[in-house]
This record gives sequence, structure tokens and C-alpha cells, in this order.
Amino acid sequence: MDTRAIHKLWPQLKKQVSGLDVPWLESIVQQSFRDRNPFKVLISCILSLRTQDRTTGAASERLFNLASDVKTMSRLSVKTIEKAIYPVGFYKVKALRIKELCNTLIENYNSKVPDDLDELMKLKGVGRKTANLVITLGYQKPGICVDTHVHRITNRWGYVKTKTPEQTEFALREKLPQEYWLEINGLLVAFGQGICRPISPLCSKCAIEKYCGKVGVTIHR
Repeated sequence: MDTRAIHKLWPQLKKQVSGLDVPWLESIVQQSFRDRNPFKVLISCILSLRTQDRTTGAASERLFNLASDVKTMSRLSVKTIEKAIYPVGFYKVKALRIKELCNTLIENYNSKVPDDLDELMKLKGVGRKTANLVITLGYQKPGICVDTHVHRITNRWGYVKTKTPEQTEFALREKLPQEYWLEINGLLVAFGQGICRPISPLCSKCAIEKYCGKVGVTIHR
């Protein structure tokens, strides 16, 4: 698959994803937090780790009803945060991390979430995926968030040939037109859950099947 194919398949991909009833983090952020507050995006990302999107959305809403900015949240006790975010995965660890994160933002960043990838990754518990989501969803700046779906599907297409999500991110930064950077994670998470599944993908229902190299696919429906 080359870049010309990407230009052709993208509208069809977006159309198919729009008809899928699949929750994804970007949808939670865009629907619930129209102001695209980078702090809310960051906290939502932390809560989403190893947690279903529906649980993340409810926990985020409860927490932001108590505190929607760095300074206010920093004044919440860890126990209060725990109660608000339960039952997200590892809620006790995440509550402590959120408290520490708020203090770090106040002390080192003038209570603002950095808009730089390297600075974001200096924050405890923030990896490349979360940092890229804050950059793209919170600041609407160019970035490519690569999770397991993006890594798997772009390799399955034959668009990249990489072994890790981090390698995929750098390969896409070199090859993927920047106009698609902000959308790729949200589209492929939904597409990967609903159509292009890890095992036995639904190729017969795929709107962009003719562009796909089906690399590594042995069984499909």
C-alpha cells in the first residue's frame, strides 16, 4: 500500500467507522469535554489505562464534577479521588498519581499541561501514547498516537513494516501525510474493534478491503 491508496481509502474508512457503535477515548473526550481542555484529556488518558472506555468516561465525569482544573484537583485528598474514579483499573495507584501530577504541574509548569511531547513524557506515568493524545486531542497539534490497533492494522495493510508501536509511530511520521495524523488513532481503534479484529477480521464487511495487503492474516470472514 502506498500513500496514493491512503488518500483513496481514508474517506471510505471514515464513513464505515461513523456507522460503528464502538466507544473510544477520543469520542469520550470530544463528546463530554467540548472545550478540549488539555488537563481533562491528560487525566482521562491516565484513567483509561487498562480500563474500558465506558468506565473511564463515567469516572472522568465524576472526578471533573469535583475539580475541573489543576489547582482545584490538587486540593482533593487521595481518598476523595479514589472514591470518584472507582472502579477504574488500579484506581488507588491512579489516584495517587493524579495527585502527584497536579502538584508537579503547579510547581514546574505554572499549573499548565505542557504542549510539548518531550515535556509531557517527563511527567510520571505519561508515555508516548498518552503524550500524543494530549498533543492531538488537547491542543489540536500534529502528533500520531499509536496503540495496538494502529500498530497492527497499518502493518496488516502493508503500509509499514515494524515490530513495535513506537517503531510504527516513527514510520508513520515519515510516511503518513500530516493531514491524517490527528484522526488515525481514533479511526483505527474503532475500526480495529469493529471490523479489522486481531483474529479472524471481518474482511467481507470491510469497506477498504481492496486496498489491504492482509499481511499476516491467515483466517478471515
